[in-house]
Amino acid sequence: MTAATPPETAPTDRRVSARVGSISESATLAVDAKAKALKAAGRPVIGFGAGEPDFPTPDYIVEAAVAACRDPKNHRYTPAGGLPELKAAIAAKTLRDSGYEVEASQVLVTNGGKQAIYQAFAAILDPGDEVIVPAPYWTTYPESIQLAGGVPVPVVADETTGYQVSVEQLEAARTERTKVVLFVSPSNPTGAVYPREQVEAVGRWAAGHGLWVMTDEIYEHLVYGDATFSSLPVVVPELRDKCIVVNGVAKTYAMTGWRVGWVIGPKDVIKAATNLQSHATSNVSNVAQAAALAAVSGNLDAVAQMREAFDRRRKTIVRMLNEIDGVECPEPQGAFYVYPSVKALLGKEIRGKRPQSSVELAELILEEVEVAVVPGEAFGTPGYLRLSYALGDEDLAEGVSRMQKLLAEAR
Repeated sequence: MTAATPPETAPTDRRVSARVGSISESATLAVDAKAKALKAAGRPVIGFGAGEPDFPTPDYIVEAAVAACRDPKNHRYTPAGGLPELKAAIAAKTLRDSGYEVEASQVLVTNGGKQAIYQAFAAILDPGDEVIVPAPYWTTYPESIQLAGGVPVPVVADETTGYQVSVEQLEAARTERTKVVLFVSPSNPTGAVYPREQVEAVGRWAAGHGLWVMTDEIYEHLVYGDATFSSLPVVVPELRDKCIVVNGVAKTYAMTGWRVGWVIGPKDVIKAATNLQSHATSNVSNVAQAAALAAVSGNLDAVAQMREAFDRRRKTIVRMLNEIDGVECPEPQGAFYVYPSVKALLGKEIRGKRPQSSVELAELILEEVEVAVVPGEAFGTPGYLRLSYALGDEDLAEGVSRMQKLLAEAR
């Protein structure tokens, strides 16, 4: 009989699995929660943390949800992959908005974009598969990849290239283990929008090496000036059989709290992801799906109004941030974020402190002038801050004015 494992080394002593224990908290949600907690305590905090439109969900969408609540059929289970009428409407909306023709059987409705991203990666990644992730990246991408057993491989772009990675950079990161390249345009956190010719170059490079592409199109309708959105599988149709598109109603229709996203992809991948969802969550709330059906089936008048306001705020925040010595803020072409470099401020004395990182600088800004921003470390590139301009004009101007006064003291 062998001796028992000593209690101090027993593997059962681990209370949280290594897989889940390695996940970092969402930095953007953490900053937003802290800002809201301080506000609730009576502090005049202005939050630039969350990527959340400050507009209410349009009335016709809300009314569709109210009607759905009263219909007993919505009080029961429905297909795990989504209401058939919503899947058909998403397919029609995709053709209308991006020119990408898909069937309803290629659509999976999920509990928001985050579940869409995780389940798509889980459906195609095996342990050790590498995913090339352009950085700065949204905080959830690498965590979802690792949860699905994959290995994120960051490829960093900075303000000198408009935060756009080149094919040469992607090729340098490719190995025999590379299976997927992530492509996001418009981008969170930078607001970068790739021109069509660069979208084509990236797509043809991926197709030429037999890679999968995951493309997140959640900000497709939020582009400004001369920038245009280009859907990768439309520009490079030969990628269709190895392309997964994720999207949702959150940003376009001011529906972040409704939690409806979707995955579009090859039928076998969608079937596998649907099987996963059938065990993980089953169907998305029927009431939320009814609201999403009204959203994607309706016109884009509401988003046009929001885009006009975002464009105005975009210009204001870029101008005001660039007035601060030591801050370099490129003008974003899409989404509703700015991603200024603050490297020149690090190490300088500000009110008796010398922040050595963008984390420490963000903490100082919150403590001293009660403005919440997200440090670049959360997005894989230290030395930057992300600010969402999806907040009211007055709060935006007041918040950046506070930062101007504080950072003007840097010595």
